[in-house]
Amino acid sequence: MTIKPLLDRVVVKTEEAEETTKSGIVLTAASQEKPQFATIVAVGPGGIVDGKEVKMFVNVGDKVITSRYSGTDVKLDGEEYSIVRQSDILAIVE
Repeated sequence: MTIKPLLDRVVVKTEEAEETTKSGIVLTAASQEKPQFATIVAVGPGGIVDGKEVKMFVNVGDKVITSRYSGTDVKLDGEEYSIVRQSDILAIVE
């Protein structure tokens, strides 16, 4: 099964959260922050959103930084993904 985002949506696979701090303290799952670094898995076609034309500036495979609590988390075939708007992507990491 595949995910095909619509309009200005982007499917990203987030990187794993750090389980230990730099000083070696092990963090529980509840205290770990949601990762902001992700890899783009699928990109919507863009189009007219809220009466304005949206052009897509990201591509599949780009490594990006997203807003901390943006998007919708989904699980498909045992993998976890987030679906975010292109405007929730803050930067492309090169």
